Amino acid sequence: MDATTRRLLEGPIAPTLLALALPNVVMLLAQVAVNVLEAYFVGWLGTDALAGVSVTFPLVMLMQTMSAGGMGGGVASAVARALGAGRREEADALVAHAIVIALALAAAFTAALLAGGRALYAAMGAEGGTLEAALAYSHVIFAGAAAVWLFNTLAAVIRGTGNMRLPAAVVLGGAAGLAALSPALIFGWGPLPPLGVRGAALAVVIYYAAGTFVFLGYLLSGRSLVRLSPAAVRFRRARFAAILRVGAPSLVNNVQTNLTVVLLTALVGPFGSVALAGYGIGVRLEYLQIPIVFGFGSALVTMVGTNVGAGRRPRAMRVAWTGALMAAAVTEAIGLGAALAPRAWLGLFSVDAGVLAAGTTYLRTVGPVYGFFGLGLALYFASQGAGRLGWPLVAGALRLTVAGGGGWLAMHWGADLAGLFRVMALALVVFGSTLAAAIYLGAWEAGGVDLRRVFGARMESDHVHDA
Repeated sequence: MDATTRRLLEGPIAPTLLALALPNVVMLLAQVAVNVLEAYFVGWLGTDALAGVSVTFPLVMLMQTMSAGGMGGGVASAVARALGAGRREEADALVAHAIVIALALAAAFTAALLAGGRALYAAMGAEGGTLEAALAYSHVIFAGAAAVWLFNTLAAVIRGTGNMRLPAAVVLGGAAGLAALSPALIFGWGPLPPLGVRGAALAVVIYYAAGTFVFLGYLLSGRSLVRLSPAAVRFRRARFAAILRVGAPSLVNNVQTNLTVVLLTALVGPFGSVALAGYGIGVRLEYLQIPIVFGFGSALVTMVGTNVGAGRRPRAMRVAWTGALMAAAVTEAIGLGAALAPRAWLGLFSVDAGVLAAGTTYLRTVGPVYGFFGLGLALYFASQGAGRLGWPLVAGALRLTVAGGGGWLAMHWGADLAGLFRVMALALVVFGSTLAAAIYLGAWEAGGVDLRRVFGARMESDHVHDA
């Protein structure tokens, strides 16, 4: 057994998790910084350009989360479980199967957005110069969807082996290059012509393509624990299933999460643009929890998957709870800090009294339960590693139902903005506590949730009484 796999199976849990998570957190913070920088450069092109790129942002993020955290989680989980069980040949074969899945899903995104982009962005409210800017950016980004999918898929393969440093190094190096390439293509530097928003999109595609070639070179070189050998590939249905039985439900979870955000934004809309702006600034802090938890989550997928593959389920469970409690502690600290001093965050974006008031109401209501969000999200990643995605989907569906349905009922009964935010807070509590309870009660076991852990004493007492 190689030293990396042995460390995942036998090393101290908390230090090993932290060592795996830290490069991922740094990597994701770099990606956030790149997104902010791109928006800054595009803003120089005018309001239409900035609005057009903003319209495409939810779809670009959907592709990102599906390829990295959704199907990427399925890939990393399958590789980790194969290595944990000592099936090195199977782990090697999974690389080619993952590439095929990535190319198929990339083709679906390309076809859908090139054909239906105009109608979709128009339905989202884009028109005139904004619509044209959205299409100019979208056509380039989604024409290069294969680069995004391959980058995130191959990074997931490498993370599944326990190597978190190479993907982080590629992202950090690429972020520095992108910071220079993006303005060069947007505004034109030297021999490069000014391409406007198309230049911003092209810079992103080049970044992902370059990173993909780095990962391919590493997997072909023989230096990786898992190797890509095209000549030895034999496609098998069972290997596609090993990825898809985790990856496919994870894609559904991504859709649930994005749909929840859309519904909540729509519910806030009737309170006016000031409330919407305040909510948008406040909820942006919630979004920033995702990269932090993903840092822990990527480590959990690999470490839990390796231990499950090796048949060490009790240790896998300890790993899951350790990582989940770490993530919950970090997100709760951020939420409580925001609730106690909301203007420290809100003041970065606005000085309008109405916007600050709405944002303050949101952070003081929802911030104190951010820990439940971190807990549930970390346990979702741990469940990817265990190959058990049923209850994470149930928890996500319950959050969507409570937030959407409960929010609609609250509005129907005349609730104010604070009442709507209380429903949002309840939805996060339901999400985290449902998944935590399900895993505690045996959701990862073959027989599913065992209610006897809750009602065992009562059932035993009734049995003795009946006898």
